[in-house]
Amino acid sequence: MDYQKVFSEMAAEVDYIEDHGKVPSYIPELQNVDPNKFGIHLTTIDGQNFYLGDSNEKFSIQSIAKVFSLVLAFGLEDDRLWERVGVEPSGTPFNSLVQLEYEKGIPRNPFINAGALVICDILVSRLEHPKREILDFVRGVSGNPAIEYCSRVAESEKLTSFTNAALINLMKAYSNIHNDIDVVLDVYFHLCSIEMTCQELAQGLLFLANNGVNPFAEKRVVSESKSKRINAIMQLCGFYDEAGEFSFKVGLPGKSGVGGGIIAIYPGHYSIAVWSPKLNAKGNSYKGMRILEFLTTRTKASIF
Repeated sequence: MDYQKVFSEMAAEVDYIEDHGKVPSYIPELQNVDPNKFGIHLTTIDGQNFYLGDSNEKFSIQSIAKVFSLVLAFGLEDDRLWERVGVEPSGTPFNSLVQLEYEKGIPRNPFINAGALVICDILVSRLEHPKREILDFVRGVSGNPAIEYCSRVAESEKLTSFTNAALINLMKAYSNIHNDIDVVLDVYFHLCSIEMTCQELAQGLLFLANNGVNPFAEKRVVSESKSKRINAIMQLCGFYDEAGEFSFKVGLPGKSGVGGGIIAIYPGHYSIAVWSPKLNAKGNSYKGMRILEFLTTRTKASIF
């Protein structure tokens, strides 16, 4: 596939799209981002790179980081993990207390807030220095030792964390949080504050397009079976209440974040990261969703 030609066409498409999204207001620090930024980077498993726009500018990856934490926890817990968190689409908002109470403190999946908090609780239990070891893992798979947390974003999330505090306290009441609540929340806020470029994200999760093996380091990150299952969860649960729409229009496993980023995986071929800060009503990058739909439509390539 001539991705360079597709990216040339995509450049014109970016200018054509009228962005109806809005930058989120409930995490104050995210409002300081230029809403007109746009970047995209595609990395193939045989080492080709294609990029456009602000692809080398760092941004807050937010919930995309939940893929990294899931990979770590799944590697440590194996199938015991699924006793504490499910693999089903939520069908309700990502911070729903009603669903969590109805299901007795077991979150629907690892990508809604409650599920990611359980994952962080597991990492607090299993890792000696969870924040440092999470960051070391992300640095290792992306090949950049300079990736950092953003303390301003982490603090901004902490100051507006009322719903997350309610979620974790409810799960604590159901005995599905085993550690100190403030410690787990601190890990969660820092996880979501990680800053990366589109290039770093595409390279960092490329192992999911290569049966669990990082093709640059020629190192296995997760087993082939776990890689398949993580992709399946991304396909079903990676876009809040819009996972079905993304599957229908794009046809790739992926994960979005309210920082405006999206990562998508085409198993056996490539990973691609897109960044555009304005979000649609469901909390996903408006322009990012449109551009990924254009890509898979133009290339006639998806998992379906």
